[in-house]
Amino acid sequence: MKRFALRTGIRWKISFAIAAVGALVAVALSLVVHNAARVSMLDNARDVQLERVQFIARNSEAAKKPPLGAKLNDPELPRALKDKATSARRGTYVQEHDGGAPDVWAAVPLGNGQILSLHTRFTDSANVMKDLDRALVIGSVAVVFVGSALGVLIGGQISRRLRKAATAAGKVAQGNPDVRVRDAVGGVVRDETDHLARAVDAMADALQQRLEAERRVTADIAHELRTPVTGLLTAAELLPPGRPSELVRDRAQAMRVLVEDVLEVARLDSASERAELQEVALGEFVSRRVRTLDPDAVVRVVHESEVSTDPRRLERILGNLLANAAKHGKPPVEVTVEGRVLRVRDHGPGFPEALLREGPSRFRTGSSDRAGVGHGLGLTIAAGQARVLGARLTFRNAARPETDTAAGAGGAIAVLWLPEHAPTNTGSFPIVRLPG
Repeated sequence: MKRFALRTGIRWKISFAIAAVGALVAVALSLVVHNAARVSMLDNARDVQLERVQFIARNSEAAKKPPLGAKLNDPELPRALKDKATSARRGTYVQEHDGGAPDVWAAVPLGNGQILSLHTRFTDSANVMKDLDRALVIGSVAVVFVGSALGVLIGGQISRRLRKAATAAGKVAQGNPDVRVRDAVGGVVRDETDHLARAVDAMADALQQRLEAERRVTADIAHELRTPVTGLLTAAELLPPGRPSELVRDRAQAMRVLVEDVLEVARLDSASERAELQEVALGEFVSRRVRTLDPDAVVRVVHESEVSTDPRRLERILGNLLANAAKHGKPPVEVTVEGRVLRVRDHGPGFPEALLREGPSRFRTGSSDRAGVGHGLGLTIAAGQARVLGARLTFRNAARPETDTAAGAGGAIAVLWLPEHAPTNTGSFPIVRLPG
């Protein structure tokens, strides 16, 4: 069962957390302040009421006819307060009413066995409590909003630093060795983001060193093999005619091609290759090259376009894509030119999932149905030459027909996206001067 995942930014998570904590604290403090204020005001009202009724009781004439709303033997006197006064003790009592202000009672026993009592409604104090509650609500809402704004600011800063770190890490993953995550997230405040950046930079440096060491080893081995393989191929040409001689020459030639491909991959990995640009008509160029490389392929020029590119490298890419389609696909092979976009499609089993997910890799030919021929260097070289041209090479599988149940029966499609402004022979991009 797939678990539901709520995706949101870190700034909103921090803002929500601060707002929730602020709301809880504000509610708790409001309840404490409300209860404390109400208890204090009721205690004051009890004391005032008791002082009033005692003052009236001390005046003997007033006790016969009590003023200020006091009463003798009031039948409405609460039972608890009456029992307390009957036992010759003075006291106070708060009588609650549903949905209204409570009554504050005070009673004292007189010498003749009578009970003098006084009660008033807690109205003024209730109004004060309403004003206090209103102020507490306004203050709580203000605290929540201020906390949310503070959370957005803090979370926004952290989110920006993390986005910059992710962007820089993506550039490192694309093969840019000069980018440093720590420089991208630099700022006045230092936090855990800087520790993460340092760790990513250290990992990138270690991987770069390992890749460089691997490239050097590969290039050295291929370079050392070039001379003996060339000698072997020359010696094979001197063998007498026959089937064994043909097999030796064929294997020697295959080994020579493999060594040259490995050397080319090493040069492309070193990022030292530069394009020698020329203006070419892409549709006409592709049509002529395809007739030479694969006469059986079908060429269709939808829209002609002039491009600035390196013809030698473009031909190398086209040749590798056609060779890959011939080895691993099925005819017909279709080549389509539409503006600056070049597509090569076969009708075979399609590209393996590993290649679609991770891109081409040396000495990996993919699934078993495509692994019978080749070393996985053709598409690797094509992708490397595309990077030199400033182009983008993508791979996908065509949708298979509904009547065909074979996996990937729609065929493999390689798409080369040539840039509008190709890199110069120094590896940089030309400056485009706008009108005016």
